[in-house]
Amino acid sequence: MKKRKFSPPQILVLGFALIIAIGTFLLMLPISIKQDGRLSWIDALFTATSATCVTGLTVKDTGTFFTPFGQVVILALVQVGGLGFMTMATLFSLVLKRRISLKDRLLLQQAMNQNTMEGIVRLIRKVMVYSVVIEGTAALALTLRWAVEMPFSQAVYYGVFHAISLFNNAGFDLLGNFQSLTRHVSDPIVNLISMVLIISGGIGFIVISDLVDYRKHRGLSLHSKVVLSMSGALIAIGAIVIFIFEFTNPYTLEPLNWAGKIWSSFFQSITPRSGGVATLDIASMRHATQFFIIILMFIGAAPGSTGGGIKVTTFAILIGAMFSMIRGRDDIVMFRYRIVQERIVKALTITLLTLFLLIFIAMVLSTTESADFLSILFETTSAFSTVGLSMGLTTKLTVFGKIVICITMFIGRLGPLTLAYALGPKKGRELYRHPEGQMIIG
Repeated sequence: MKKRKFSPPQILVLGFALIIAIGTFLLMLPISIKQDGRLSWIDALFTATSATCVTGLTVKDTGTFFTPFGQVVILALVQVGGLGFMTMATLFSLVLKRRISLKDRLLLQQAMNQNTMEGIVRLIRKVMVYSVVIEGTAALALTLRWAVEMPFSQAVYYGVFHAISLFNNAGFDLLGNFQSLTRHVSDPIVNLISMVLIISGGIGFIVISDLVDYRKHRGLSLHSKVVLSMSGALIAIGAIVIFIFEFTNPYTLEPLNWAGKIWSSFFQSITPRSGGVATLDIASMRHATQFFIIILMFIGAAPGSTGGGIKVTTFAILIGAMFSMIRGRDDIVMFRYRIVQERIVKALTITLLTLFLLIFIAMVLSTTESADFLSILFETTSAFSTVGLSMGLTTKLTVFGKIVICITMFIGRLGPLTLAYALGPKKGRELYRHPEGQMIIG
């Protein structure tokens, strides 16, 4: 191990695998499980993978099956998995006043999905400060809300747990019986706090940093403009589509008053971005709505965030390429900036890799699991995009199905490109170019 030099992608893969292994061992301990419960190794592995990859798919109900110790283990895995183990390791290094080496900076650059190492340690400091402030404020607000209906100590515990889970887009909850936040479907306080947490974790720390320093720099970077505009558009369009499709559904929106309908529409539009909690029963929605949610999950959150998917910036580049081609333009221009060819190729590569992977996994699971194809595709996309929403298939998965979903969550958290680089590191730049050829397209 000492003689071999691991690349940054390989270290990230090994690091996340080690955290999952430790989490699996801790969840298997008798102290993690309530007396009347039994946890198989595959269920422990599934839960640890789901927590570390901040997905939220669960085969055992977190609130009723695990003891407080087991729940804290899950919460710790969520925090480490959401911020990234390299971020946490750097935090300890800064506290102990250790020097951050060049290799550490390369790892952080890869983990945070940055184009350069410049200012990477400063960004990590900001990540920790923003996380503590946002999670702490949300925990206090949720504590005050739930203190009305439960003992104060329990309200504090619930507030802290759900603040960390929602900000890291993990989707774990303690409300029992796989009901997520359905009991708070019309509660404006819980809805608003939850949506703010999911959006904050989903737009990424780079965007949060830009917003905090807006007055100092008197402007936003291109990345932040694209993330905020695309996220806002997806949330608005998603809420309108869900409202229209589910308006007359007697199992979802129809029984609610107008305020409940609006809150629910926006919440279900935001949570597929990687939130993983829901205020409506996903399985009771119409097929059109379920498929639309699959599309939202596929797009996902922003780069450098706690969310998954192909990322909103990738989707924005694809949309930009389409409009540029329709208008007969050679360049993709966003906010008066031209997108370089390398970014366009990377966006296409990520999208195609993800599509091929989801199609392959869905085909495999359709032969091993007893469920309709839409449920399988929904579960597969949710696992890869680290969302955590489910149509009820998770608890019915076979052992093979659970292993496949674990692998899918792992790939989704690291990203298909990172895993590809880890398995086969990038080669150096080619010293020659082939002659240009012509093909007929369309």
